[in-house]
Amino acid sequence: MAASVCRLDNHIMRVVIAGAGIGGLTAALCLTKAGHDVHVLESAPVFLDIGAGIQCGANALCVMQHLDVLDALMKVGVTPERVEFRDYQTGSSLHTMDLGQSYQDSYGAPYLHLHRSDLHSVLLGAFLDRQPNGLSLNNKVTSYHESSDSVRIELGNAEPLEADLLIAADGINSVVRKQLLGHTPATFTGNVAWRGVVPVERLPKDWMDTVVSNFVGPNKHMVLYYLRQKRLANFVGVVENKAWDGSSWSAKAPWQELSNDFKDWHPAVRSIIEAVDKDSCYRWALYNHQPFRNWSSSRVTLLGDAAHATLPFLASGAAMAIEDGRILQRSIDQASSLADGLQLYQRNRFERTAKIQSTSVRAGKLYHFKTSLMRKAAFTALKKVGARQQAYLPEYDANTVKLI
Repeated sequence: MAASVCRLDNHIMRVVIAGAGIGGLTAALCLTKAGHDVHVLESAPVFLDIGAGIQCGANALCVMQHLDVLDALMKVGVTPERVEFRDYQTGSSLHTMDLGQSYQDSYGAPYLHLHRSDLHSVLLGAFLDRQPNGLSLNNKVTSYHESSDSVRIELGNAEPLEADLLIAADGINSVVRKQLLGHTPATFTGNVAWRGVVPVERLPKDWMDTVVSNFVGPNKHMVLYYLRQKRLANFVGVVENKAWDGSSWSAKAPWQELSNDFKDWHPAVRSIIEAVDKDSCYRWALYNHQPFRNWSSSRVTLLGDAAHATLPFLASGAAMAIEDGRILQRSIDQASSLADGLQLYQRNRFERTAKIQSTSVRAGKLYHFKTSLMRKAAFTALKKVGARQQAYLPEYDANTVKLI
């Protein structure tokens, strides 16, 4: 595979990105818009319409605005009116946070529910429109070799590439991170997550308002919301399961086990469990990494889950990867050298991503209190914190935040 010509005198770099997921494509679009020559490598041979829901707040969507894809996303998403935390059996309200128009007025962008494959398709289409030959499928990075003036990228089934910069957006099991940082094992949290989508015609007509409903109970919780202009309903059910054998990150599992995990829960939860395809039930083990203080060398850096895998309890994993892409591009273009740019990038991302990682861990514990009294006390305390102190997520604008 031939490498492109580098014109560093005009600050145009050859960039290779390992991984064509949400973070990798966001970074590719940001860098392409800034004038850099970007090539994205994806290990999968084809993209499939798989996955489930993603929640994107204003912090993610302000980057989508910068990339001129927000209008396309609005056409395939759902804008919820509020977030509701509810008792797992009675459905009584424990805490509510407004979204909708008031959220958009406050933070300059909406809150949006998207099917992962829809978000991916919009980003991929935008990138290929701008760089038609910029994607290679069935190409996995196996290793790299840095020199003073380039990085040589070894591929599993193609000729090596030469680039100025290698960005590893290859996920929690990143091959590049293993070479860069050594062995960094993730720790099983004791939680597993059931995920699925259901056509709304299978659900009762009065199933749920256009909201995010988080039903919380002893040792587990279930999050419900709509996708694709309310044609689909999404669920994520997190259950403490110490017996997970750790042999795989995800596995097909019997529907009856999903049903048993949420036996006697609220009718909204039971309805979607009854409606899901019973032969297509999957659950994922939730693993956690301690924050890495350093994830860059002179010509290689990490992005998204490769750098800061985040538990899903703040619905912010994709948003952190999206923010990364914009801050990485801005840091590179602001700094006097590539090495300085990569240090500027991780310096400006470490504190925020580490906070999201640690706060997600605490949120998971909050959702799983064993008694009704403990749950009510916890959410009463959460209300007292106030919306202003919870605004650090949506008020962050990767387009304008000062880089120091």
